[in-house]
Amino acid sequence: MGAGAPPTDLPEDSSRDVGNTPLLDLRPYCTVPSADPLANETKMKPILRFAPLSIAAALLAAVIPVSVHAAKFPPLNAPATAEHIPGKLVWADLFTADPDGATKFYCGLFDWTAASLEQKGKGYVVFSDGGTPVAGLSPRTVKGSNHPSRWIGYFAVTDIAATLAAATKDGGTVRAPSRNFPDRGYQAIFSDPDGIPIGLLQSTSGDTPDNQTKTGAWNWFEFYAKNPKAATDFYHNVLGYDVANETKSDRKSDFVLSSAGLARGGVAPLPEGDDVKPSWLGVIRVANLDKTLEKVPSLGGEVLLAPHSVEFGSRFAIILDSTGGTLGLVEYIDTANPANSP
Repeated sequence: MGAGAPPTDLPEDSSRDVGNTPLLDLRPYCTVPSADPLANETKMKPILRFAPLSIAAALLAAVIPVSVHAAKFPPLNAPATAEHIPGKLVWADLFTADPDGATKFYCGLFDWTAASLEQKGKGYVVFSDGGTPVAGLSPRTVKGSNHPSRWIGYFAVTDIAATLAAATKDGGTVRAPSRNFPDRGYQAIFSDPDGIPIGLLQSTSGDTPDNQTKTGAWNWFEFYAKNPKAATDFYHNVLGYDVANETKSDRKSDFVLSSAGLARGGVAPLPEGDDVKPSWLGVIRVANLDKTLEKVPSLGGEVLLAPHSVEFGSRFAIILDSTGGTLGLVEYIDTANPANSP
């Protein structure tokens, strides 16, 4: 999985100010990978859908200077492949008003390393896990935003113009028009009818394969919608997902979204609560859920949903990072992998 590029033209009510914060000095927070962080591929496989979830909300790495270089955002795969997997979650960016705090939190929680890129005086951070890039960070100001920190996932498409046209036709809104990044491809962000922002990436080097799993990488996504059936229809029409009713849950209004024969994510109804709004939740696989959660309070975060067992031996939790971003964590055994299931 290659480094993402910071969309800088989001609307004022969401993240138009992305990238206006000066370049970060990450030296107190993160180590630099010993190898080129952009040279490796991330290979992961989505896990099966979790049980219905509820929404709410350590020691750092050694101090080694982080290099800063002009941004030339790399491809998802090097060397390039011809593999394309529409609907797969291939990248995510954290848009945050507290880049220092977010960098500290995620480097401390996952032992991620960070590298700063600069593009026309605007900063962007690439997080890597074991030398493999897994996520990005785009600074933003608080003004004009109701979300100080928010993860936005990017989903693979083969025709970004057609996908954006389908989204607007079905009630979506383009938030960041398609932009071409050399060697990487075309990237855009739109909102669905519930106002949930979603990223698109049309890779020019192929998509990361499904044939391996990896801790520290994205495994799943969940949409919490006012009307799950309407939301499911929207994503089916726009991103071409196969749709199935959730059969492992008592909540029959939940749905599973699949592509290329693998479950990619779910759509669920909003939990009750006056302050609960439609939202997207990305989920990262970890090697040891309990040990990871032990770090959260000391890093300034909060465990919103305590770990509990879900399908095929998986264990799942939801956390709030120190800057207000929400994230799911999952630990699973080999038999929890769909590829290993009968």
